[in-house]
Amino acid sequence: MNHKNWAGNIAYSTGHIHYPTSIEQVQEIVRKSAKVKALGSRHSFNRIADSTADHISLGALNNVISLDESSRTVTVGGGMRYGELAPYLQEKGYALPNLASLPHISIVGACATATHGSGLQNGNLATAVSGMEFITASGEAVTISGKEDGELLKGAVVNLGAIGIVTKVTLNLQPAFQMKQVVYRNLPMEALETNFRAIMESGYSVSLFTTWENKNINQVWIKSVEDGSASAAAPEFFGARLATHDLHPLENLSAAHATAQMGVSGAWYERLPHFKMGFQPSAGEELQSEYFVPVEHAYEAMSALEELQARITPHLFVSEIRAIAADELWMSPCYGQACIAFHFTWKQEWDAVRRILPLIEQVLAPYNARPHWGKLFTMAPPVVQARFSRLSYFRQLVQQYDPDGKFRNAFLMHHLYCD
Repeated sequence: MNHKNWAGNIAYSTGHIHYPTSIEQVQEIVRKSAKVKALGSRHSFNRIADSTADHISLGALNNVISLDESSRTVTVGGGMRYGELAPYLQEKGYALPNLASLPHISIVGACATATHGSGLQNGNLATAVSGMEFITASGEAVTISGKEDGELLKGAVVNLGAIGIVTKVTLNLQPAFQMKQVVYRNLPMEALETNFRAIMESGYSVSLFTTWENKNINQVWIKSVEDGSASAAAPEFFGARLATHDLHPLENLSAAHATAQMGVSGAWYERLPHFKMGFQPSAGEELQSEYFVPVEHAYEAMSALEELQARITPHLFVSEIRAIAADELWMSPCYGQACIAFHFTWKQEWDAVRRILPLIEQVLAPYNARPHWGKLFTMAPPVVQARFSRLSYFRQLVQQYDPDGKFRNAFLMHHLYCD
């Protein structure tokens, strides 16, 4: 029986799933499989993790392997989720630099697709990786570290599942910190024309939520590091008004699913995500797309998207606009450029969304928009390939560890290898 991804929009092409409880078992499964892919938290909205033969779920390998206080790093198994790791780190006095909007996702899967949180000074989640172990097509366990294999690590972290099954990952840590978040409502979009950077730098992590109606940003979420001051949040923010109660990004849903707001102090991992670990994140039955443009084109790109409002809004739950720092990871959408990401949480109306995405991609084309690898996009392969300047090096890396294409599926062949 075939199984589905988290949102239910993808039925995987095989129901043959292995659940190894050791790395040795992973190696044995890989050696015996003609085609195999790893399954993380199944939060991708496209077929990047699909397999026609075998799937490996690393859910049982969700342990903390070691905490190295001298190097300030933690090494975890390939099945660990952020929401499982974060409380452990807090207890030990440590934190990760950033988290995605939901803590339910697997660490390895998030890093493999360059998934991210927000903040102009914060790189995507993969930038915290300082080492990893993966099983190659031959079943060999390969370990690489940033200290010894710096350039190799830059190519291997955002690996799209193409180089092997990642069984361990080492993450850089920082001291634990307290945060608070406030939400402002109804920011006029025109305020972003001259204040985009100031608004996106107003907190450690900032997110703008909009349905693209009435040239309005419905909500501005500002997450700040707690400095101990008792000063109240300003009642106004560039024309937006301070919310008087907790909100869900989708305003018709219960705020009980969302992390605490109203300036209430809490641990970093209880504020950086938008959603709590124990609750359903976002809308549940949904589709997602996301495109990254250089930060210097943020307002122009937003204005171009706003012109599609009449086409977008009827099929949309909400859009989120975020900032991500530049990085050096070969297949990251933020390689070499700080970006503004335009995220779309769609209703499960794929026929309509499939017609809208080319329009979005067309208006973002002047800014060389790059897609999120784990979400829905319709760009032609040559377009995608031209926007990742290190692709030829990445192909060589894939060839080195998987010469016969054991880990390559239809998604990778189409987007990375088709002319």
